[in-house]
Amino acid sequence: MANKDRNKRSARKARAEERARVEAAQAVSVTPEQKAALEKKAAKEAKVAAKQESKQDKKPGIFSRFRTYLGDVRSEMCRVVWPSKDELKTYSVAVIAMLIVFGIVIWLVDSGIVAALVGYTGLRG
Repeated sequence: MANKDRNKRSARKARAEERARVEAAQAVSVTPEQKAALEKKAAKEAKVAAKQESKQDKKPGIFSRFRTYLGDVRSEMCRVVWPSKDELKTYSVAVIAMLIVFGIVIWLVDSGIVAALVGYTGLRG
């Protein structure tokens, strides 16, 4: 994000310099009153640009960041492809079956370890 802001500022500076160069070229054939008005206008634009740059450099507040976060969440939720009822049933059955299978495997391994320890130590718990 920082590079993006930096590129925007660079582009803004380049446009401002281009405007200043064009105004300087036009100022060669202007009267002193017009020149003073152009200088005032340029100073005012520079002041506004500096103020906007200082506003952009500040970190946004917590509420604006939270609002941005919620907006991003909403846009991502719109992109989600939700499963149909049949797919949901199929996935649920597959998950429950895997839980049962792995539960049995862990129970068998645990029973085997307990039997091995009882046989090795000769103790009964």
